[in-house]
Amino acid sequence: VIAGAGSGKTRVLTYKIAYLLASGDYSPYQILALTFTNKAAREMKERIASVVGGATASRLWMGTFHSIFSRILRTNAERIGFSRDFTIYDQSDSRSLIKTVIKEMLLDDKVYKPATVQAIISHAKNALIEPQAYARNRELIEMDTRSKRPLIHEIYRIYRQRCFVSGAMDFDDLLIYANILFRDFPDALEQYRNRFRYILVDEYQDTNRLQYRLAALLAGGHENICVVGDDDQSIYRFRGATIENILNFEQEY
Repeated sequence: VIAGAGSGKTRVLTYKIAYLLASGDYSPYQILALTFTNKAAREMKERIASVVGGATASRLWMGTFHSIFSRILRTNAERIGFSRDFTIYDQSDSRSLIKTVIKEMLLDDKVYKPATVQAIISHAKNALIEPQAYARNRELIEMDTRSKRPLIHEIYRIYRQRCFVSGAMDFDDLLIYANILFRDFPDALEQYRNRFRYILVDEYQDTNRLQYRLAALLAGGHENICVVGDDDQSIYRFRGATIENILNFEQEY
């Protein structure tokens, strides 16, 4: 569903979910609704509760990409080498660790600015580029060299390793490790495909490559997927949002 700002796209998703529940064909726990903010998820759940009742609405899987996939990872953490009580680093925790790595490598933090390095690593993760692949990517290495930061790939590798050893994930890792879980354990993917019989995504124009892949993986068995967005309103380009995700939707499905 493509429509302009303020035209009621989120309302469309809300009433579609209410309709799916009212039809009796779907149980609340079989519906997955992915939003971009916790506020949007709360508002949608409140609207749905007013139509189908609070008890039913409370059983929906509804939330941000990060909250939903962190919930899935808590259940499956041991399979990817973490404990269920893994730590989630916020932006300042992540930046502090990157700053430590830069210092230990005896690099100039005025050239390798922690905030800049953090943004580059985040962009790589959201483009599904692992540290090893980054180090082999000639275009990225050349770009970093031109920016006088040829060792970004090494900072990325050490940072990722330190997070793992500390039993921690940053926000981007929540999606990266969900992708790794589904890639390496097909039975886990099959389990969640079977559970989520209908998938709905709000603000689809703001999904990046990683978010697109996770939604596509879960919809892969049944292709019951509904997305809403505005192709003129992509606000997360700086986070790797890919407008092609919504423009190519009809070809993909």
